[in-house]
Amino acid sequence: MSKIAVFPGSFDPFTIGHESIVHRAAELFDKIIIAIGHNENKKAFFTLSQRLGMIKDVFQNEPQVEVTHFEDLTIDLCRRVGAKYILRGLRTSADFEYERAIAQVNKMMYPELESVFMLTLPEHTSINSTIVREVLKYKGDVSKFIPASIDLNKYLK
Repeated sequence: MSKIAVFPGSFDPFTIGHESIVHRAAELFDKIIIAIGHNENKKAFFTLSQRLGMIKDVFQNEPQVEVTHFEDLTIDLCRRVGAKYILRGLRTSADFEYERAIAQVNKMMYPELESVFMLTLPEHTSINSTIVREVLKYKGDVSKFIPASIDLNKYLK
């Protein structure tokens, strides 16, 4: 049986922190499904299509990584794709408290599911999509914060 992990998020945009988590987790799982979820509480900077395209650009040569989207519960996606693991990156202790609560509810609803937390690399701790969006909003240079394989000119038309 292959080990499938779902890495859910809004990824608006996908950062080098996200990329690092996926590459490091690739040593642990046979397949990683990066899943862009719909969050009613967030107004997206990039469209779903743009975010899917960006992430596919990053992992185009890595068949172990798939990219998709979903509009229901993460556990429902996990059931559909046969995933027994949810992958989450943690930057701070506040992230841990938030993710722990979600993981415990997910476990109650889908007992076979395990949440796997990976700490971000120290140099990525301050990078988050909210800050990157703010820099983009004011036409700042975000090249240090997003994967090199993402050509933002392609998406910022």
